[in-house]
Amino acid sequence: MEGFVIQPLVRHYLPADFQLQGLSSLQPYLQELETRPIPDLEALHRWLADLSELEAAVDEDISWRQIRVSQDTSHQAYAAAYQQFYREIAPVLQQYAQRFRQKIISCPFTDQLGATYFPFLRQTRNAVALFREENIPLQNELALLQRKYGQITGSLTVVVQGQELTLPQAARFLEQSDRNLREEAFIRIANARLSIQQELDELFDQLLEKRHQMAQQAGYPDYRAYRFRELNRFDYTPADCEAFHEAISRYILPLVARVQEKKQTELGLSALQPWDTDAMPPGVEPLRPFTQAEELVQKTLACLERVDPRFAWVLAEMHRQGHLDLESRKHKAPGGFNCALAEKGLPFIFMNASGQWQDVVTLIHETGHAVHAVLAHSLPLQAFKEYPMEIAELASMSMELFSMHAWEVYVHHPEELRLARRQQLERIITLLPWIATIDAFQHWLYTHPGHSREARRQAWLQVLDRFSTGKVDWSGWEHYRAISWQKQLHLFEVPFYYIEYGIAQLGAVALRRAFTRDPQQTLQRYMQALQLGNTRTLPELYREAGIAFDFSPEYVRSLAGFLETELEEIYAHH
Repeated sequence: MEGFVIQPLVRHYLPADFQLQGLSSLQPYLQELETRPIPDLEALHRWLADLSELEAAVDEDISWRQIRVSQDTSHQAYAAAYQQFYREIAPVLQQYAQRFRQKIISCPFTDQLGATYFPFLRQTRNAVALFREENIPLQNELALLQRKYGQITGSLTVVVQGQELTLPQAARFLEQSDRNLREEAFIRIANARLSIQQELDELFDQLLEKRHQMAQQAGYPDYRAYRFRELNRFDYTPADCEAFHEAISRYILPLVARVQEKKQTELGLSALQPWDTDAMPPGVEPLRPFTQAEELVQKTLACLERVDPRFAWVLAEMHRQGHLDLESRKHKAPGGFNCALAEKGLPFIFMNASGQWQDVVTLIHETGHAVHAVLAHSLPLQAFKEYPMEIAELASMSMELFSMHAWEVYVHHPEELRLARRQQLERIITLLPWIATIDAFQHWLYTHPGHSREARRQAWLQVLDRFSTGKVDWSGWEHYRAISWQKQLHLFEVPFYYIEYGIAQLGAVALRRAFTRDPQQTLQRYMQALQLGNTRTLPELYREAGIAFDFSPEYVRSLAGFLETELEEIYAHH
């Protein structure tokens, strides 16, 4: 199997055997970099290379700490090592990072670095401009407050069919064809969320207040203006986000209505209720594409081999070197991620597979991130590999859609294959309006500081109505619908971060459309874009991939037309 070349980084500045033991092991290098004179352009290149080497070593170290603490949440030494980094090392690194940024932008040779450095230097100047000493205590308070959301919601359990379950576990019952069971699960989940409504409202009030204060201290009129800068959103504005909202409402919502009508007909219902929207039609069993993790890996290798053998090679290499931890087990952290290992260059994939179809999509998604990390690994600076989420998610979401034509390796019956493809398309179509809902709500929240809880509730319902089809009957559950924003952790933990998924999803649909016309050319362009890392602006990266960085109504309309054609083709066979 032909693959990419992954060269582990060779150290020139740090000793080959350097290991991050604690702050004292780093201090000599941090101080040397801070005080070293930079007399010419060559010295600046050398200084940046040495800083990058230090960053890569630290990055790889914290990556392994994160992997280990996720693999075994009960292991005290792993937990202690992870906490030690964030308590002792990270705060000092943040202070040095700010001083290093100052050193870069005040260096007289920085302007001679060339076009490749443009995104990195723009972000560096932006971070210096945003920095306020008086915001450091606020940022620490916010970091602690934001963790409370997980503590409040993570402790919730419900009993369904005599089993005590977490809310994500209970949500699986909403896919069952037994309607009474679905309704029972929905009611239990709703009541559990309603029981913490007050607590989450109080927490959110505090978060809003501190975020607004931080924006004002940095000289911004509101937190939206501040956060757009903090997230390095140079290539799109709040007005572009509003154009995205409008486009989704106008062109994607009719597709959602089509999905819901199809569901209603198949279920034989006079009206859909909230516990019906994810249900399997009677007689249709959920897909069971594998039983063991090894089977999932082998089938995914066969799938990716049909897309591009180099993608399969990345996954095979991770498997060979023990860089996959896929199966769900006790004491393992929830969720899934791809961890780029900055020095070694071969990433690590962590997830919780349990034999469901979604596990297949997750592994293909994370392999997209891994391919991106491998392609960008040969870039000379660590800063060039820290690419924005809008391109990172394009890499992973596109991989899902590229692989769709090869899914027969997982399921053999044509009917099952159609179901898998149908679920993928329906998930994209129904997720886009939810992304618009959450994003539009955030724009309202932060441009109306000091609002009351009742005003917030009304604003939420207004936004929700704008992005709903009206085909789901919420009678009797209006009070729950009014607080349904509280289930979105991003609002509490990572404000304004969510539209990135929408932008990348539109890009992935555009790449899928190109792929159906010319697979080889599309994959070539895709890889060319990914290997550029963070050395181009977002519009340039998307252009390199052969698609537009565009979420205007006209563009979304053309993508909606493509999705509709794909969906109707599948529906015609059902």
